[in-house]
Order: sequence, then C-alpha cells, then structure tokens
Amino acid sequence: MNRYRQVFEEGRRALEESGNAEAQLDARLLLEAVCGTDAAVLYAEEDREVTDAQYRSYRQYIRRRAAHEPVAYILGQAWFMGLPFKVTADVLIPNQDTEFLVEEAMPEVHDGMRILDLCTGSGCILLSLLHYSNRCTGTGTDISEKALAVALENADSLGLSKQAYFCRGDLYGALAPGSPRFDLIVSNPPYIRTGDIAGLAEEVRDAEPGIALDGGDDGLSFYRRILPDAARHLVIGGTLLTETGFDEGPAVARLFEENGFRDVRIRKDYGGLDRVVRGECTGRRDGKLYAGFDV
Repeated sequence: MNRYRQVFEEGRRALEESGNAEAQLDARLLLEAVCGTDAAVLYAEEDREVTDAQYRSYRQYIRRRAAHEPVAYILGQAWFMGLPFKVTADVLIPNQDTEFLVEEAMPEVHDGMRILDLCTGSGCILLSLLHYSNRCTGTGTDISEKALAVALENADSLGLSKQAYFCRGDLYGALAPGSPRFDLIVSNPPYIRTGDIAGLAEEVRDAEPGIALDGGDDGLSFYRRILPDAARHLVIGGTLLTETGFDEGPAVARLFEENGFRDVRIRKDYGGLDRVVRGECTGRRDGKLYAGFDV
C-alpha cells in the first residue's frame, strides 16, 4: 500500500536527483494535484493511502518535471492575480513580474474604459484588469492562433467572454480599420535579447514559446514597433504601460519620449529592478498632431 508521505519522499528525491532546486515544493504540488489534497495533509495525514491510479499518475508527473517541464504546463493551470488561468505550451506562464504590471495598471483603470492588450498570450493581463474593474471592455491581440484559443477559454471560465475580445494579428495589425481608440494600452512583449536566450533556465528556454521571449538583438525590437503607432490607437491622455527587462527601463523610456509621450515613468518591482514603463499620450510627435486628433 502506498502512503502519502512515502510517495511524496519518492517524488522529492527523484526531482532532487534531476537538479530541481524546488524539488520539495514541486513534489508536494504535484501530489496535491493528483490526490485533490492541500499542504496540511502531508503533515496531518502522512499515512493516508494513495491509490494505485493516483500513484501511477504521480510518477508520470514526476518524470515530466524531472525532464524540466514546468509544473504549470503539467497541471495545465497557473494562478495569477488570485485567479486561475489555463496555460499550455503555446503561452507564457504568468508570473510575478507580470503581476507587477497589472498592479501598476490598476490605478489607471476607471469604470467603462476600453483596454488594449498587445501580445496577450493567455489573456492574463487583460482578463485580470477586467475582473477587478467595472464595466470595462478590452481587446487582446496576438499573432498565435493557439495562444488566442487559450485566452478565449480563460475569458469564458472567468465569466468575461462578453467583455473581452481577442483578435489574431501582428500587434495593431490585428485591429479592424477604424476601430475606436483605447483609454489604456498594456503589453508584456518579448524582451529577452536573442543572445541571452541560450542561457535561460531549461524550463523557460526549452518549454515556453520562443516567439513570446525573443526581443531581438538588444531586446527592444517590439518596443520600437509598439511606440510609434501607439498614439494612433489611444485617446489623448490615454496611458501606455509595458513590462520591460530588468535593465531596459531607461532605453524603453527614451522610446516613449521620442514618440511624444509625457509623464514617462520607470517603475521598479519589489526587487528594486526596472519592470514597468508608463507614459501618457499627447497625440503629438515632433510637435505635430497625429492624423485624427486635429479634427
């Protein structure tokens, strides 16, 4: 008969041998998922029986984790801003850095706003903002059809399918011609330097979608595409917030300023690293109004 503590220890040892620095946590999370238990069971019911079917499932999960597949992909779910999101290998796993972007965006959100999320992936940014606001609507764009399918499922599971719309295309190219302007644009674009990708942890480099990581030679290629056209899709006074790499804040802030944004600020995360850049749309660039603002 398989006992709970015994099965956990077997999984922990296997993950430690694979070089997993979070072996204890991951072994526990996977066992809880298989058995439908919580953290207290490991200490309060360590002799609890684990059925043969549960044991087989757990061993399969441990093998996958030992091969450096992320826990979120194994379980098909990640928690973000206190909400459950479906995740697959077609989307980035929502993480704490991106929660900081949402936290910085929330003070900019007012009832009834229209929000655009570029490179939406799982939809976690847009859907979190809609969940924690009133009467807002939003559009998420992504070049990946498979990612958008995940985002649509998440919108439905969170009861937001009537407020969130998802469009396939390259950044603003996904929007229909003549679409109304947005009050807020948010984005977590690819920003890892191409040359740095090989040095990422296996769980990120080999499991997460490369298209959502690679920001070009200097990591700034998407910002150079997002900023010049942002004012065409924002109301005057509207706000743009982007997540950035830990050392990219000043360079991204310069792109904001070069493209006519005012009140540009770099926000540091809880670790003291540059994480978010925000700016306010003036509708101008090089002293001239963008087309559409002068009517």
